[in-house]
Amino acid sequence: MRDASYDVIGIGSAIVDILSRKNDRFIADAGMVKGTMALVTAEESQALYKRIKPTQEMSGGSAANTMAGIASMGGAPAFIGRVGNDKLGKAFSDDIESVGVDFYSGNLPPSQLPTATCLVLVTPDGQRTMNTYLGACTELNPSDIDVDKVASSQVVYIEGYQWDAELAKQAIRKACGAAKDSKRQVALSLSDPFVVDRHRGDLLMLIEEDVDLLFGNQEEIFHLCEANDLKVAISRLREANVLACMTRGAKGAVVFDGESTATIPAMAVGQVVDTTGAGDLFAAGFLYGYTHGRDLLGCAKLGAMAAAQIISQLGARSKVPLCDLIEAQEL
Repeated sequence: MRDASYDVIGIGSAIVDILSRKNDRFIADAGMVKGTMALVTAEESQALYKRIKPTQEMSGGSAANTMAGIASMGGAPAFIGRVGNDKLGKAFSDDIESVGVDFYSGNLPPSQLPTATCLVLVTPDGQRTMNTYLGACTELNPSDIDVDKVASSQVVYIEGYQWDAELAKQAIRKACGAAKDSKRQVALSLSDPFVVDRHRGDLLMLIEEDVDLLFGNQEEIFHLCEANDLKVAISRLREANVLACMTRGAKGAVVFDGESTATIPAMAVGQVVDTTGAGDLFAAGFLYGYTHGRDLLGCAKLGAMAAAQIISQLGARSKVPLCDLIEAQEL
Protein backbone atom coordinates (compact mmCIF):
# COMPACT_ATOMS: atom_id res chain seq x y z
CA MET A 1 0.00 0.00 0.00
CA ARG A 2 3.02 2.30 0.03
CA ASP A 3 2.57 3.65 -3.53
CA ALA A 4 0.69 6.69 -2.24
CA SER A 5 1.27 10.38 -1.57
CA TYR A 6 -0.49 10.17 1.80
CA ASP A 7 -0.62 7.53 4.49
CA VAL A 8 -4.11 8.59 5.57
CA ILE A 9 -6.57 11.26 4.46
CA GLY A 10 -9.16 12.21 7.08
CA ILE A 11 -12.60 13.59 6.32
CA GLY A 12 -14.41 15.29 9.15
CA SER A 13 -15.36 18.35 11.11
CA ALA A 14 -12.92 21.26 11.23
CA ILE A 15 -13.51 22.49 14.76
CA VAL A 16 -11.82 24.85 17.16
CA ASP A 17 -11.83 23.33 20.66
CA ILE A 18 -12.41 25.66 23.61
CA LEU A 19 -11.43 23.91 26.83
CA SER A 20 -12.56 24.70 30.34
CA ARG A 21 -12.22 22.86 33.66
CA LYS A 22 -15.54 22.21 35.42
CA ASN A 23 -16.78 19.90 38.18
CA ASP A 24 -19.43 17.20 37.97
CA ARG A 25 -22.02 19.48 39.59
CA PHE A 26 -21.70 22.00 36.77
CA ILE A 27 -22.18 19.22 34.19
CA ALA A 28 -25.26 17.86 35.96
CA ASP A 29 -26.84 21.26 36.61
CA ALA A 30 -26.45 22.13 32.93
CA GLY A 31 -28.37 18.99 31.98
CA MET A 32 -25.41 17.43 30.16
CA VAL A 33 -24.54 13.74 29.97
CA LYS A 34 -20.99 13.44 31.23
CA GLY A 35 -18.47 12.02 28.77
CA THR A 36 -20.58 12.52 25.63
CA MET A 37 -20.93 14.99 22.78
CA ALA A 38 -24.08 17.06 22.25
CA LEU A 39 -24.90 19.24 19.26
CA VAL A 40 -25.91 22.79 20.19
CA THR A 41 -27.13 25.86 18.34
CA ALA A 42 -25.07 29.01 17.89
CA GLU A 43 -27.14 30.69 20.60
CA GLU A 44 -26.67 27.80 23.05
CA SER A 45 -22.94 27.75 22.36
CA GLN A 46 -22.62 31.48 22.99
CA ALA A 47 -24.64 31.25 26.20
CA LEU A 48 -22.48 28.40 27.52
CA TYR A 49 -19.29 30.22 26.53
CA LYS A 50 -20.33 33.13 28.74
CA ARG A 51 -20.72 30.75 31.72
CA ILE A 52 -17.30 29.14 31.49
CA LYS A 53 -13.76 30.40 31.79
CA PRO A 54 -11.86 29.07 28.77
CA THR A 55 -8.49 27.57 29.67
CA GLN A 56 -7.24 26.94 26.16
CA GLU A 57 -8.30 27.25 22.51
CA MET A 58 -6.86 25.01 19.79
CA SER A 59 -7.75 23.38 16.51
CA GLY A 60 -9.64 20.16 17.04
CA GLY A 61 -12.17 17.82 15.53
CA SER A 62 -11.90 14.05 15.83
CA ALA A 63 -10.44 13.17 12.43
CA ALA A 64 -8.27 16.29 12.44
CA ASN A 65 -6.82 15.23 15.80
CA THR A 66 -6.03 11.81 14.36
CA MET A 67 -4.29 13.32 11.33
CA ALA A 68 -2.24 15.63 13.59
CA GLY A 69 -1.21 12.59 15.62
CA ILE A 70 -0.06 10.74 12.50
CA ALA A 71 1.99 13.78 11.47
CA SER A 72 3.58 13.92 14.93
CA MET A 73 4.75 10.34 14.43
CA GLY A 74 6.41 11.22 11.15
CA GLY A 75 3.59 10.10 8.86
CA ALA A 76 2.08 11.84 5.84
CA PRO A 77 -1.57 12.77 6.50
CA ALA A 78 -4.10 15.05 4.82
CA PHE A 79 -7.46 16.38 5.98
CA ILE A 80 -10.65 17.53 4.24
CA GLY A 81 -13.04 19.79 6.15
CA ARG A 82 -14.99 23.05 5.89
CA VAL A 83 -14.19 26.26 7.78
CA GLY A 84 -15.81 29.68 7.88
CA ASN A 85 -14.44 32.91 6.44
CA ASP A 86 -13.40 34.15 9.88
CA LYS A 87 -10.50 34.34 12.32
CA LEU A 88 -11.19 30.90 13.75
CA GLY A 89 -11.21 29.42 10.25
CA LYS A 90 -7.81 30.91 9.49
CA ALA A 91 -6.53 29.80 12.89
CA PHE A 92 -7.67 26.24 12.21
CA SER A 93 -6.02 26.19 8.78
CA ASP A 94 -2.75 27.67 10.01
CA ASP A 95 -2.64 25.38 13.04
CA ILE A 96 -3.26 22.07 11.30
CA GLU A 97 -0.85 22.85 8.47
CA SER A 98 1.82 23.93 10.95
CA VAL A 99 1.91 20.42 12.44
CA GLY A 100 2.40 18.76 9.06
CA VAL A 101 -1.11 17.99 7.80
CA ASP A 102 -2.09 19.00 4.26
CA PHE A 103 -5.47 20.74 4.64
CA TYR A 104 -8.09 20.92 1.89
CA SER A 105 -11.05 23.12 2.74
CA GLY A 106 -13.27 22.20 -0.19
CA ASN A 107 -13.89 23.39 -3.71
CA LEU A 108 -16.42 26.06 -2.76
CA PRO A 109 -15.64 29.56 -1.41
CA PRO A 110 -15.24 29.71 2.40
CA SER A 111 -18.52 29.24 4.23
CA GLN A 112 -20.40 32.30 5.43
CA LEU A 113 -21.34 30.30 8.51
CA PRO A 114 -18.95 30.60 11.46
CA THR A 115 -16.20 28.05 11.91
CA ALA A 116 -17.35 25.22 14.16
CA THR A 117 -16.54 25.29 17.85
CA CYS A 118 -16.58 22.65 20.56
CA LEU A 119 -16.83 23.71 24.18
CA VAL A 120 -14.98 20.92 25.99
CA LEU A 121 -15.68 20.74 29.72
CA VAL A 122 -13.01 18.73 31.53
CA THR A 123 -13.90 17.35 34.98
CA PRO A 124 -11.30 16.56 37.69
CA ASP A 125 -11.21 12.88 36.66
CA GLY A 126 -10.14 13.90 33.15
CA GLN A 127 -13.47 13.09 31.49
CA ARG A 128 -14.56 15.45 28.73
CA THR A 129 -18.11 16.53 27.97
CA MET A 130 -18.47 18.26 24.61
CA ASN A 131 -20.94 20.80 23.29
CA THR A 132 -20.46 21.26 19.57
CA TYR A 133 -21.77 23.97 17.26
CA LEU A 134 -21.12 22.62 13.76
CA GLY A 135 -21.39 25.89 11.84
CA ALA A 136 -19.48 25.67 8.56
CA CYS A 137 -19.02 21.91 9.01
CA THR A 138 -22.63 21.37 7.95
CA GLU A 139 -21.72 22.51 4.44
CA LEU A 140 -19.28 19.67 3.74
CA ASN A 141 -20.65 18.12 0.56
CA PRO A 142 -19.71 15.77 -2.30
CA SER A 143 -18.06 18.53 -4.34
CA ASP A 144 -15.49 18.92 -1.55
CA ILE A 145 -14.21 15.38 -2.10
CA ASP A 146 -11.24 15.33 -4.47
CA VAL A 147 -11.19 11.77 -5.77
CA ASP A 148 -7.57 12.11 -6.91
CA LYS A 149 -6.49 12.93 -3.35
CA VAL A 150 -8.49 10.00 -2.04
CA ALA A 151 -6.87 7.74 -4.63
CA SER A 152 -3.43 8.94 -3.54
CA SER A 153 -4.01 7.93 0.10
CA GLN A 154 -3.44 4.47 1.53
CA VAL A 155 -6.40 4.83 3.90
CA VAL A 156 -9.44 7.12 3.99
CA TYR A 157 -10.45 7.86 7.61
CA ILE A 158 -14.03 8.91 8.34
CA GLU A 159 -15.76 10.31 11.42
CA GLY A 160 -19.06 8.79 12.47
CA TYR A 161 -20.03 12.34 13.45
CA GLN A 162 -20.54 13.08 9.73
CA TRP A 163 -23.74 11.06 9.76
CA ASP A 164 -25.52 13.94 11.47
CA ALA A 165 -25.57 15.94 8.19
CA GLU A 166 -27.12 14.62 4.97
CA LEU A 167 -24.70 16.37 2.59
CA ALA A 168 -21.75 15.09 4.60
CA LYS A 169 -23.12 11.55 4.33
CA GLN A 170 -23.21 11.94 0.56
CA ALA A 171 -19.63 13.22 0.65
CA ILE A 172 -18.55 10.19 2.67
CA ARG A 173 -20.21 7.79 0.26
CA LYS A 174 -18.40 9.49 -2.63
CA ALA A 175 -15.08 9.16 -0.80
CA CYS A 176 -15.71 5.49 -0.04
CA GLY A 177 -16.53 4.83 -3.69
CA ALA A 178 -13.35 6.57 -4.82
CA ALA A 179 -11.31 4.59 -2.30
CA LYS A 180 -12.70 1.27 -3.44
CA ASP A 181 -12.24 2.16 -7.12
CA SER A 182 -8.57 2.86 -6.35
CA LYS A 183 -8.10 -0.29 -4.25
CA ARG A 184 -7.58 1.84 -1.13
CA GLN A 185 -8.91 1.08 2.33
CA VAL A 186 -11.59 2.79 4.40
CA ALA A 187 -11.42 3.33 8.16
CA LEU A 188 -14.38 4.48 10.26
CA SER A 189 -14.44 5.95 13.75
CA LEU A 190 -17.79 5.48 15.50
CA SER A 191 -17.20 8.78 17.36
CA ASP A 192 -19.90 8.67 20.05
CA PRO A 193 -22.51 6.22 21.40
CA PHE A 194 -25.31 8.69 20.65
CA VAL A 195 -24.13 8.89 17.03
CA VAL A 196 -24.32 5.10 16.88
CA ASP A 197 -27.83 5.11 18.34
CA ARG A 198 -29.02 7.74 15.84
CA HIS A 199 -27.54 6.09 12.76
CA ARG A 200 -27.01 2.45 13.62
CA GLY A 201 -28.61 1.07 10.46
CA ASP A 202 -26.66 3.36 8.12
CA LEU A 203 -23.40 2.69 9.94
CA LEU A 204 -23.87 -1.08 9.81
CA MET A 205 -24.56 -0.88 6.09
CA LEU A 206 -21.44 1.23 5.55
CA ILE A 207 -19.35 -1.21 7.58
CA GLU A 208 -20.64 -4.21 5.66
CA GLU A 209 -20.15 -2.60 2.25
CA ASP A 210 -17.08 -0.37 2.51
CA VAL A 211 -15.23 -0.35 5.83
CA ASP A 212 -11.95 -2.22 6.30
CA LEU A 213 -10.92 -0.83 9.70
CA LEU A 214 -13.28 0.13 12.52
CA PHE A 215 -12.42 2.20 15.59
CA GLY A 216 -14.61 2.69 18.64
CA ASN A 217 -14.64 2.49 22.40
CA GLN A 218 -16.39 -0.35 24.19
CA GLU A 219 -19.63 1.55 24.70
CA GLU A 220 -19.83 2.58 21.05
CA ILE A 221 -19.15 -0.92 19.75
CA PHE A 222 -21.57 -2.50 22.21
CA HIS A 223 -24.27 -0.08 21.02
CA LEU A 224 -23.44 -0.88 17.40
CA CYS A 225 -23.64 -4.63 17.97
CA GLU A 226 -26.53 -4.43 20.46
CA ALA A 227 -24.36 -6.42 22.83
CA ASN A 228 -23.40 -6.19 26.48
CA ASP A 229 -20.70 -8.84 26.30
CA LEU A 230 -17.27 -8.61 24.67
CA LYS A 231 -17.46 -12.06 23.08
CA VAL A 232 -20.83 -11.30 21.52
CA ALA A 233 -19.59 -8.00 20.08
CA ILE A 234 -16.50 -9.64 18.60
CA SER A 235 -18.57 -12.44 17.09
CA ARG A 236 -21.01 -10.05 15.44
CA LEU A 237 -18.31 -7.79 14.01
CA ARG A 238 -16.40 -10.75 12.62
CA GLU A 239 -19.42 -11.42 10.43
CA ALA A 240 -18.78 -8.02 8.79
CA ASN A 241 -15.19 -9.00 7.94
CA VAL A 242 -13.55 -5.88 9.38
CA LEU A 243 -10.44 -5.26 11.42
CA ALA A 244 -11.82 -3.73 14.62
CA CYS A 245 -10.09 -1.77 17.36
CA MET A 246 -12.03 -1.42 20.61
CA THR A 247 -10.57 0.90 23.24
CA ARG A 248 -11.49 0.18 26.87
CA GLY A 249 -10.04 3.06 28.87
CA ALA A 250 -7.83 1.87 31.71
CA LYS A 251 -8.34 -1.73 30.53
CA GLY A 252 -6.43 -1.02 27.33
CA ALA A 253 -7.72 -2.18 23.96
CA VAL A 254 -8.84 -5.24 22.04
CA VAL A 255 -7.98 -5.63 18.36
CA PHE A 256 -9.55 -8.39 16.31
CA ASP A 257 -10.17 -9.49 12.76
CA GLY A 258 -11.76 -12.58 11.28
CA GLU A 259 -9.15 -14.91 12.71
CA SER A 260 -7.26 -13.50 15.68
CA THR A 261 -7.76 -11.37 18.78
CA ALA A 262 -5.09 -9.34 20.56
CA THR A 263 -5.48 -7.64 23.94
CA ILE A 264 -3.24 -4.67 24.69
CA PRO A 265 -2.96 -3.21 28.20
CA ALA A 266 -3.15 0.53 28.68
CA MET A 267 0.20 2.21 29.22
CA ALA A 268 0.80 3.59 32.69
CA VAL A 269 0.08 7.29 33.16
CA GLY A 270 1.13 9.26 36.22
CA GLN A 271 -2.04 11.36 36.22
CA VAL A 272 -5.00 11.45 33.87
CA VAL A 273 -5.39 15.13 33.05
CA ASP A 274 -7.81 15.16 30.12
CA THR A 275 -9.27 12.29 28.08
CA THR A 276 -10.10 14.57 25.13
CA GLY A 277 -8.71 12.88 22.03
CA ALA A 278 -7.71 9.57 23.64
CA GLY A 279 -9.58 7.55 21.02
CA ASP A 280 -8.43 9.88 18.25
CA LEU A 281 -4.80 9.37 19.19
CA PHE A 282 -5.18 5.62 19.57
CA ALA A 283 -6.44 5.62 15.98
CA ALA A 284 -3.48 7.80 14.96
CA GLY A 285 -0.96 5.38 16.41
CA PHE A 286 -2.69 2.34 14.98
CA LEU A 287 -3.03 3.85 11.51
CA TYR A 288 0.56 5.06 11.49
CA GLY A 289 1.70 1.53 12.26
CA TYR A 290 -0.77 0.01 9.80
CA THR A 291 0.43 2.17 6.91
CA HIS A 292 4.07 1.53 7.78
CA GLY A 293 3.96 -2.25 7.77
CA ARG A 294 3.65 -3.03 11.50
CA ASP A 295 1.82 -6.15 12.63
CA LEU A 296 -1.46 -5.78 14.54
CA LEU A 297 0.17 -5.94 17.95
CA GLY A 298 2.74 -3.35 16.92
CA CYS A 299 -0.01 -1.07 15.59
CA ALA A 300 -1.96 -1.40 18.82
CA LYS A 301 1.10 -0.64 20.94
CA LEU A 302 1.63 2.59 18.99
CA GLY A 303 -2.02 3.44 19.60
CA ALA A 304 -1.71 2.77 23.33
CA MET A 305 1.42 4.93 23.52
CA ALA A 306 -0.23 7.86 21.75
CA ALA A 307 -3.39 7.61 23.86
CA ALA A 308 -1.34 7.52 27.08
CA GLN A 309 0.57 10.62 26.06
CA ILE A 310 -2.54 12.60 25.17
CA ILE A 311 -4.45 11.89 28.41
CA SER A 312 -1.47 13.08 30.45
CA GLN A 313 -1.88 16.65 29.14
CA LEU A 314 -4.63 19.17 28.43
CA GLY A 315 -5.92 19.09 24.87
CA ALA A 316 -5.92 16.62 21.99
CA ARG A 317 -2.71 17.67 20.22
CA SER A 318 0.48 16.18 21.65
CA LYS A 319 2.89 18.69 23.15
CA VAL A 320 5.70 16.15 22.65
CA PRO A 321 6.69 14.87 19.17
CA LEU A 322 5.29 11.36 19.12
CA CYS A 323 8.11 10.23 16.85
CA ASP A 324 10.48 10.89 19.76
CA LEU A 325 8.39 8.67 22.03
CA ILE A 326 8.37 5.90 19.42
CA GLU A 327 12.15 6.00 19.37
CA ALA A 328 12.54 6.33 23.14
CA GLN A 329 10.19 3.44 23.85
CA GLU A 330 11.56 1.35 20.96
CA LEU A 331 8.09 0.77 19.54
